[in-house]
Amino acid sequence: MKRRRTVVLLALALVLLVAAVLAGAAAWWLQRPLPLARDRVELSIEAGATPRQIANAWVAAGVQTPPWLLYEWFRWSGQARRIRAGSYEIDRQVSPRHLLQKMVLGDETLATVRIIEGWNFRQLRAELARADTLKPTTAGLGDEEVMALLGAPGLSPEGRFFPDTYAYSKGSTDLAVLERAYHAMQQRLAAAWASRAADTPLRSADEALTLASIVEKETGLATDRPKVAGVFTNRLRLGMPLQTDPTVIYGLGTQFNGNLRKRDLLADTPYNTYTRAGLPPTPISMPGKASLEAAVRPEATKALYFVARGDGSSEFSETLPAHNRAVNQYQRGK
Repeated sequence: MKRRRTVVLLALALVLLVAAVLAGAAAWWLQRPLPLARDRVELSIEAGATPRQIANAWVAAGVQTPPWLLYEWFRWSGQARRIRAGSYEIDRQVSPRHLLQKMVLGDETLATVRIIEGWNFRQLRAELARADTLKPTTAGLGDEEVMALLGAPGLSPEGRFFPDTYAYSKGSTDLAVLERAYHAMQQRLAAAWASRAADTPLRSADEALTLASIVEKETGLATDRPKVAGVFTNRLRLGMPLQTDPTVIYGLGTQFNGNLRKRDLLADTPYNTYTRAGLPPTPISMPGKASLEAAVRPEATKALYFVARGDGSSEFSETLPAHNRAVNQYQRGK
């Protein structure tokens, strides 16, 4: 009996020793940096991927650890089902514990794309097509089709996207970025329109967006922006043509070669603000927050004219003779 008890105790001790060794080995492994095939390993986890698929995918991507070991860690931790879809990047300092933590917290590796104030929709789409790891789901679609996908069928896309820097997960779609920029502009425009001056001649938020897009293109110096908006507001009140070159250039589209000719200013088109009074039919660019605010709350000024000084700033005039003198001084060198 004693001998059997001794054997049982020895067996139990051996089991406990093995368990302790395994526990120690597991604790050591969880804290040790994962061996990688290269300095950095990236992986995009799709929504719905199982813990086993995720473990296999990390190994396929370059983590040099048996996939079953990673999977067992995910499962044993009790957090396997909390792993979030997204794009992740790890380096040689990342341990199994840290790897799981990143995925559970959604600590993704993000890329960014910057949309510049004053760009038109064609330039925006070209930038998205060049963006790193952004899926071009709208490639080959017309502008009208893109707007339909955004839930705005029949709406011109021009000026409808707020210029900003947008971060996205690697593998995201260009449509997702467009959707964020579109909703951002809706919010910014609504806020600007709600704060409009009581005496504005603008009749709608859309008209404010169109004026802001012109102010964006016409302003070289940020501090001039409210006064530029004031000049155009004065002209709208008086029924004067806005006479702004950027609208004519926009109307020319890809035909514009950098040289605006007199015949271009005389050719009547919906975007020729020399031949037609009022605002053009759509915005001509994507205005930023400052231009939106200037359009709805312009500076109170009597100026009806302005001309570029050549240093980014503008010279403002209340009368045509004064404006002609400014043109001769700053544009013709007389």
